[in-house]
Amino acid sequence: MMSIVIPAYNEEKRIRGSLSETCTYMSRSGMDYEVIVVDDGSSDGTSRIVESMVTDFPKVRLVRYEKNRGKGHALRTGVLVTKGDFILVMDADLSTPIEELGKLMPYLAGGEYDIAIGSRALALSDIIRKQPWWRQGMGKMFNRIVKVLVIGEFSDTQCGFKLFTGDVARNLFMEAKIDRFAYDVEILARARRKGYGIKEVPIRWINSPESRVDPVKDSLQMLADLVRIRFAVGKVTGKRARQGSGSS
Repeated sequence: MMSIVIPAYNEEKRIRGSLSETCTYMSRSGMDYEVIVVDDGSSDGTSRIVESMVTDFPKVRLVRYEKNRGKGHALRTGVLVTKGDFILVMDADLSTPIEELGKLMPYLAGGEYDIAIGSRALALSDIIRKQPWWRQGMGKMFNRIVKVLVIGEFSDTQCGFKLFTGDVARNLFMEAKIDRFAYDVEILARARRKGYGIKEVPIRWINSPESRVDPVKDSLQMLADLVRIRFAVGKVTGKRARQGSGSS
């Protein structure tokens, strides 16, 4: 079974369409699945909309708590209640279309890898709509710091489209401590430290204009979190992740 975990914070404008598209794709795939939406303390109608869709999409389940805790916390909450043999974590805005699951799945289905991560930075990545210049600059600077402080082998740690084998995901997220945007770095660092096989795969990506990122506050938080990860996990070195090239 495939478990799909979607963190959602004030997503009332997008969540209905995203869930409908995701469930329709999964139903057509013939794969057994569940979709877990984690409402990360939304102040709008996100939870109400998700609950209203359960009748038409019974594979959808809502998890909600009152206080906003961050994307990392939301994903940890969702992953730890999954039942699937595989777990996909993805963003509510479908910046990476659900169809891209078909590019990641073969690497795990064959048993060679434990994790496949979508990447926007490989030669064959297909960027339909780019981020604004300041987001691109933040991303490049963050990635350089990640390489220096924590883990240097990935071209893109922050794409919100990652596929795990179920037990590996539950193990990693159970140990994770980072609540906000730097959670990806912690998960990948812990995974590499444990020796899990990770495949970086080029994906199609469409920037969503409704960014939740505060360029000052979130940048400072991410830097502080990277220091925490460095002290908790250390600098991870070793075998370079094999990058996707469109074929095995």
